[in-house]
Amino acid sequence: MSNGFKLAYKIGIIILSCIAAFLLSCVILLVIGADIPLTFYTICILPLTNSLHISEVLIRAIPLCIIAIGISVAYRSGIINIGAEGQMAMGILAFTAVALAMPDVPRFILLPVALIAAVLGGAFWGFIPGILKAKLNVSELLSTVMLNYIAAQFYTFCLRVVMMDPAEKMSGGGTPMSMKLTENVWLGRISGRLHYGLMIAIVLAFLIFVLMWKTTIGFKMRAAGAQDRAARYGGISVPFYLVAAMAISGGFAGFAGGVEVAGVHRRAIEGITNNYGFSGVVVALFGGLHPLGIIPASFFFGLLIYGSTLAPGKVGVPANISKVMQGIIILVIVTAQMVLSNTYLQDKVWRRWQKLVKKEA
Repeated sequence: MSNGFKLAYKIGIIILSCIAAFLLSCVILLVIGADIPLTFYTICILPLTNSLHISEVLIRAIPLCIIAIGISVAYRSGIINIGAEGQMAMGILAFTAVALAMPDVPRFILLPVALIAAVLGGAFWGFIPGILKAKLNVSELLSTVMLNYIAAQFYTFCLRVVMMDPAEKMSGGGTPMSMKLTENVWLGRISGRLHYGLMIAIVLAFLIFVLMWKTTIGFKMRAAGAQDRAARYGGISVPFYLVAAMAISGGFAGFAGGVEVAGVHRRAIEGITNNYGFSGVVVALFGGLHPLGIIPASFFFGLLIYGSTLAPGKVGVPANISKVMQGIIILVIVTAQMVLSNTYLQDKVWRRWQKLVKKEA
């Protein structure tokens, strides 16, 4: 089997997957009675028509990128992290707590300390399912989902009781949010609402690429994920790297929460996670679980998320259509990966191709 055929086969499967995702999306839009061309234009093209829209796409891409990078580390190390939503929430609480506790500390100290606290908050929440998996073989799918619920309830409790804005208490409004944080923890903005978290996300992607593909530690983590038994035979402590990968993954989710507060909202509010933790899983898969693939993937999903907010007003399509599209993309990606990993099917296609070539000759 030639290398040229292998490449053509892979490209062909990817193209067919894209076509399948497009057709399934069309079927969903047809069922709800939407104008299909106008809906795709509104979601995928309209957000690219001016700089304000592009900024909003990038704002949504930043947390997606940071979270997806962390999730890729976990996946590559052999453990699945679907708890980024809760880890992000814990990172936001840690960031907010530090900012509220030390409002007068200079910016060059307070901002890094608050972001480190966000990382530690998320890392701790990722460490729990990691250690449960490594020591007790508890399914990380179950533990991360349960911890998401716990984090969500704890986050709500903090915003409604512990960290609630005193002004809301006095007015009787009761809106669950913290007071506006000191400017000493604000991230600077590039233009409009677009903040320097964009640069941070890109730098983190390259750093994780170097860690995972250019260092001994990264090799051991990928080896632990690729083949458990072989890694153990080679002297690699698989449980240690499972826990480390989940802590790193959780730390990235927590950091994304800190960046979101510091760059966009500048206070902790309800709904701030915006399902970024779950969408980050899709972004990581769509980006091939590679940091450099995650950068364009996060932009694409940022486009879908922002474009879907324009859809209700423009074409009368529910904003949740982006979640439907994400679900379709997940199904298509998983199916494509199964097909690409099926060497028997690839060999069968190769033999048929050879027969066809011989007949024409």
